[in-house]
Amino acid sequence: MKKLAVRISSALRGKEGQGMVEYGLIIALVSIVVIAALILVGKQLTGTFSNIASSLTSSTAAVSN
Repeated sequence: MKKLAVRISSALRGKEGQGMVEYGLIIALVSIVVIAALILVGKQLTGTFSNIASSLTSSTAAVSN
């Protein structure tokens, strides 16, 4: 009877550990996707802000003259 209880408890602990590993893998995958998206969006935002800055610079130069 004691052996059965030990087997059941070890089986339950194995499933909980497996679930935690799966959650860890999902979190790692989501974080990789988020980092990749931020890198791509960051490059586009840099270009956009550069265009805005150059437009503002040329506008202020035209007003000054």
